[in-house]
Amino acid sequence: MRGTFEYALCYIGENKLDLSGFDAWYNNDKTGAAAYPPSVMLKIILLGYAHGFISSRRIAKACERNILFMSVSGNIQPHYTSIAGFVAKMHEQIEPLFTQVLMICDEEGLIGRNMFAIDGCKLKSNASKEWSGTFDELVRKKAKLERASKRIIARHQSHDSLSKELITHDLRQKGKLGSPSSIKGR
Repeated sequence: MRGTFEYALCYIGENKLDLSGFDAWYNNDKTGAAAYPPSVMLKIILLGYAHGFISSRRIAKACERNILFMSVSGNIQPHYTSIAGFVAKMHEQIEPLFTQVLMICDEEGLIGRNMFAIDGCKLKSNASKEWSGTFDELVRKKAKLERASKRIIARHQSHDSLSKELITHDLRQKGKLGSPSSIKGR
């Protein structure tokens, strides 16, 4: 639906971003092409980050269960190892694109627009104090976004490096702590 982040992400990913950095990985006549188009992988990863999913397992599950992810991916449901491999191999190409997507979304008014009221009348405003300032301040803000995207990619990779047994153990422990029988004993 127009005006949503998901629509903008698809439009930007298909029309505004330079994805040529992925061509060597995707168009490979010697070993064959990648299982999933890099543009689709990029869109689901960025959508996952926008929803707070920073692990390949959570993004893969969302592609199976969440209608937004199904729509953005064209109902492609990559295995979490494919997502983790993509992030591990392509992190240098993903980081600047993440910042670029955020900057384009902000230009289009999709991020951080607040409401203010005068005599109880709510009026939309895009002149937020946070984004007002000099060109130098905008350059510093862009640098912050770039550092944040690097941290997100690094955190994603660290989550993917956890073993499945450790994750299963943690989930079991979490289930025990939240189960009704553990509450009754108190």
